[in-house]
Amino acid sequence: MGILLNAVEGRVLGALVEKEITTPEYYPLSLNALVNACNQKNNREPVMNLAEDGVREALRGLEADGLAGPSRGDSRVLKYEHHLQEVFNFTRGETAVMCVLLLRGPQTPGELRGRTERMFRFEAIDDVLGTLQRLMQRDPALVQPLPRQPGTKETRFAHVLSGEVDAAEAAKISVPMVADAERLDRIESEMAELRREMAELRERVERLTS
Repeated sequence: MGILLNAVEGRVLGALVEKEITTPEYYPLSLNALVNACNQKNNREPVMNLAEDGVREALRGLEADGLAGPSRGDSRVLKYEHHLQEVFNFTRGETAVMCVLLLRGPQTPGELRGRTERMFRFEAIDDVLGTLQRLMQRDPALVQPLPRQPGTKETRFAHVLSGEVDAAEAAKISVPMVADAERLDRIESEMAELRREMAELRERVERLTS
């Protein structure tokens, strides 16, 4: 289809799709709302810090591909919407999977099942795998599997709207994420231990002063 999105275009498209499904009362989005949606710190990997000019430029690129543009509705403030459904005729499950892949990068089927929950409920992992299979069988394919990383059990999948994903580069991205998760677990464990010690000290003080 000749579509090749850059990272910002992918983030803008994913944000528009997500907000249409999860907060339809605020959709289509003004430029300011779209910038905020792109720069969210939750449900975004990597976290970005985009300015209005960057988002506006991405919208121009998406409009050229027919994937997004100004809303057709009446509004005094210019608002933007995506046209993913018109271009690809996705099922709801396919839309949810593509949205998460656009916003969070490569994902395992288990991660996709959990992270699409607000947009579409997959009853089982097999349903996610079936959706991924359909996306891979498109002509051209819209999703690709990545080689398993050492020490992992599940295959990760990535969208290819920005071109085929280099497995080595994807692995480099995931390593800091794993390290961050391990560091967070360690901090949470240390905090729990500190809270326990504080509780014990408080009890001792209360016994001494009672």
